[in-house]
Amino acid sequence: MKRWCLLLCCLSWAAQAETFDAYVIAVIDGDTVLVLRDQQKIKLRLADIDAPEKAQSYGRQSTAYLKSRVNKKVVQVESRAMDQYGRTVATITLDGADINQEQVRQGMAWEYSFHHSNSAFIALQLEAQQARRGLWQQPNPQAPWDWRKQHPAYYCSHATTSPQAVFEPYDLACGKKSRCEQMQSCDEAHFYLTRCAVTSLDKDGDGIPCPKLCIPAQ
Repeated sequence: MKRWCLLLCCLSWAAQAETFDAYVIAVIDGDTVLVLRDQQKIKLRLADIDAPEKAQSYGRQSTAYLKSRVNKKVVQVESRAMDQYGRTVATITLDGADINQEQVRQGMAWEYSFHHSNSAFIALQLEAQQARRGLWQQPNPQAPWDWRKQHPAYYCSHATTSPQAVFEPYDLACGKKSRCEQMQSCDEAHFYLTRCAVTSLDKDGDGIPCPKLCIPAQ
């Protein structure tokens, strides 16, 4: 059974790894856009970055900058996978420019990766910090994953009352799970901790949820 599950997961990932052109019909926030491809709406989560929430300091500027770059334009999408909530994780480019990287370079988002540090994005973030661009103009900018932990009420209300909630399947899943026993993977646990502020998954407060899932056995 486990082998079949692993095979199905691999096939699902492979089916989503492709490159295509799409028209951006809405910019939801600084790391999420809605595109139209062959008359089908697809929600894209920009890979390797995490932008400030709209209610967070510099959140609206991040959204506005991304909108100025890609809204109502045809972009090239390099999808990596579709997560369990139906959102496509992808890199988007426009006229040869990597928009994911541009968000970090201009100080509109933090570099962010689940499994490994991406040296290119780390270098771009350092460049933005040194130049004091965007959110780095602030004396002590707060990482969005830390902000979400401190404002769980905002996240819950945003998921249910925002006019854009129809475009937020990831957000709408928040609150349905709160225990490590309910998590299917470390990525899912990480999402619930950082994106949904389910702090019960990180009892010792070290930023690592569900040790049995996220810390390899020695």
